[in-house]
Amino acid sequence: MNDKAQIREVVENWVLFRDAGDWARFASVWHDDGWMTATWFQGTAEGFIEASRAGFEAGVRILHFLGGHTSEVAGDRAVAQTKMKIQQRGSIGGVPVDVTCTGRFYDFFERRDGRWAVVRRQPIYEHDRLDVVTPGDTVTLDAGALARFPEGYRHLAHLQESSGHDVMPGLPGLQGPEVDLLYREGRSWLLGSATAGTPLAATSSA
Repeated sequence: MNDKAQIREVVENWVLFRDAGDWARFASVWHDDGWMTATWFQGTAEGFIEASRAGFEAGVRILHFLGGHTSEVAGDRAVAQTKMKIQQRGSIGGVPVDVTCTGRFYDFFERRDGRWAVVRRQPIYEHDRLDVVTPGDTVTLDAGALARFPEGYRHLAHLQESSGHDVMPGLPGLQGPEVDLLYREGRSWLLGSATAGTPLAATSSA
């Protein structure tokens, strides 16, 4: 397999292994020093795996669906972007809802000992929506809670806060200084920067 095909396979494996709760194989998509940022978590890959496992075993269902993909390879480093949807089911005020968030996975890759794996994953949140699961149900949303978060993931944040999570503000969206910084970090990574960017905030847990 060529480099781009191997990178794409890792991206596919990330989604399939995580959503299936296949934690041993999910660990294989990361390098040991890998780290992850999401709405509800920022920290090491190991910490993300454990937090994901705990949520999965407690009944949290967050599903991922992939679309178009591209990667730029520079020697043993690469940056990959993959269109994605995140879907989470939960309840707000006792009403079952689904939230669907559309965006991209922005991944910093490195090949070590012949193996491509993720050094950093930073989702880009472009827009989202909330739907009731049962037709005819209605749900009341807190306008103030929604307004505290960017348009790209405000409904997802509202659902996750309603479930007791601390949600990170200021994550990258389709436009703005946050995503511009991420792109600069990606270019620097391809040019040989010492690190894959800088964490956006202090580590938080599920």
